[in-house]
Amino acid sequence: MAAEDIKPYDPSRGKTEQVRDMFDSIAPAYDFMNRAMTMGIDRLWRRRAVKAVADTAPAHILDVATGTGDLAITLAKRIPGCRVTGIDLSQGMIDRGSAKVEAAGLSGRVSLQVADCLALPMPDNTFDCVTVAYGVRNFEHLREGYSEMLRVLRPGGMLAVLELSTPTSPIAKPFYRFYTRQIIPRVGRMVSKDIRAYTYLPESIAAVAQGEDMLDIARSAGFARASFRPMTFGTCTLYTAYKPQK
Repeated sequence: MAAEDIKPYDPSRGKTEQVRDMFDSIAPAYDFMNRAMTMGIDRLWRRRAVKAVADTAPAHILDVATGTGDLAITLAKRIPGCRVTGIDLSQGMIDRGSAKVEAAGLSGRVSLQVADCLALPMPDNTFDCVTVAYGVRNFEHLREGYSEMLRVLRPGGMLAVLELSTPTSPIAKPFYRFYTRQIIPRVGRMVSKDIRAYTYLPESIAAVAQGEDMLDIARSAGFARASFRPMTFGTCTLYTAYKPQK
């Protein structure tokens, strides 16, 4: 089953609507659960993505599925002078992210808004870089999402996608499976009170395209020079690709 077919609540409803409702529901617990689930390693993964982006010296970045703005804020802090626009389906996540942006003193350089990644409200060729952290598995139509990100990128612009993935190591895989299938859903239910959200998480990770399969989707949408880098025994992967020059 593809990630597009994995839905948080009701198989008969559209995924986009359900993902929005889910993140509205878990917004108060989201930052705590991110740290707890990854034991803080998500910060390392984010730093590696930011370094890859910073090497291209972008002036304007779009952060898709920005959540509570962690990646957007880190990009603005680490890349002098850059502007970051973050979009997310969930108003609850945007509200929390906007408060964090203001607290960081970055309101002049980071702006967050509610928008759908499958219908971005930006003109063609707007951004030097597009980033997504832990969001593509929530896209209702993955290839369409990649096509939209390609559309708003300037020629030569970079796409950087961080996504959770399933380790292939026979040593790490059983521990990972136990942790994601047993521990995370139980902790998530206690902290967020959403019975399904943290069961959906490991299901969506297991179903999302990984490695070369993810690159093939990006290439089919028109991206070039696509590559991937597994991290921490393959539990997270950094994908990069570029919009071809005209």
